Amino acid sequence: MAVRTIGVAVNGVTGRMGYRQHLVRSLLPLRDEGVRLQDGTLLKVEPVLVGRNADKLKEIAERHDLARWTTDLDGALSDPSVEVYFDSQVTSRHVDSITRAIRAGKHIYTEKPVSETVEEALELARLADEKGVKHGVVADKLYLPGIRKLKRLVDGGFFGRILSVRGEFGYWVFEGDWQPAQRPSWNYRAEDGGGIVSDMFCHWSYLLHDLFGRVEAVTAKAVTHIPTRWDEQGNAYTATADDAAYGIFEIENGVIAQINSSWCVRVRRDELVEFQVDGTEGSAVAGLRECFAQPRAVTPKPVWNPDLPVTHPFREQWQRVPDNEDFDNGFKVQWAEFLRHVVDGTPFPHDFRAGARGVALAAAGLRSSSEGRRVEIADV
Repeated sequence: MAVRTIGVAVNGVTGRMGYRQHLVRSLLPLRDEGVRLQDGTLLKVEPVLVGRNADKLKEIAERHDLARWTTDLDGALSDPSVEVYFDSQVTSRHVDSITRAIRAGKHIYTEKPVSETVEEALELARLADEKGVKHGVVADKLYLPGIRKLKRLVDGGFFGRILSVRGEFGYWVFEGDWQPAQRPSWNYRAEDGGGIVSDMFCHWSYLLHDLFGRVEAVTAKAVTHIPTRWDEQGNAYTATADDAAYGIFEIENGVIAQINSSWCVRVRRDELVEFQVDGTEGSAVAGLRECFAQPRAVTPKPVWNPDLPVTHPFREQWQRVPDNEDFDNGFKVQWAEFLRHVVDGTPFPHDFRAGARGVALAAAGLRSSSEGRRVEIADV
């Protein structure tokens, strides 16, 4: 069996997402397991850690038996054994670093948002195409078991004509004064690229697009519910970015999606994110891992009567959608798809232009909120 090694420069590995999801749960397993290519070759991943804090990089490298780390991005990009550059830095640093990686001839994979503006994302796509390098953006929500089961229902025609989508995402992120916050403080500073709209609307863009169709217009309200938070050093700071957003998304073919996104909500649902899809022939509710469905033929017939207690066991009237497959970590699965795209040229739809759609939706959502009106979205 042939074995090939591919070097991946991982920039931003000291951050939460870069470390947990991309290094520990994706790249390190792929270093050990490999990715099977079309000709049977086993592709092994060799991460090269890149960042600004030498002490943190060294500690992570030693913890995971990694030989290579550096604070010199250009030095990593000049290494011929490094074929892929991955970026999970704060959004404001993406464009400069990705541009340098493109000019060095590296294939690019990046966390979303790919950039702060649509124009920057499209320019990165143009530069990458001119250089002949492949490019991709993380679309992890599509790889969640619950969403994959939901996609199976959509593809199988279970819903008939889809009417609407209702989504609830979020949890209470502690302010940081009496309990440490679960998210980094830059998330709540607009000047650092923070904000729940720029973060989550990129997710809703690819999820709605791939499951139901192109988003044509948005009406949104973005707010900052918690005006003061405390950073990692325990210092109080003013939250300048939105921490909750309430959106209505108009999708082609007449589908209406309503999604609440909030870091200021306490959870009383089965999972941290849930989507209910209603159609003429059935409905389904999907979360991170589970999906439940109710077809038209067995839909109960409740009658509104507020004077009597509810007798319908509503939750019991839904059928669990079976797994029918083994689900691996979604970030890891998409990493394997991108690496096959790089080496074998297999299709990979989540490129910089797809990422630009997410940036466009976030920009339209913020504009809708600030101007108090519905905003149409041009196709990018």
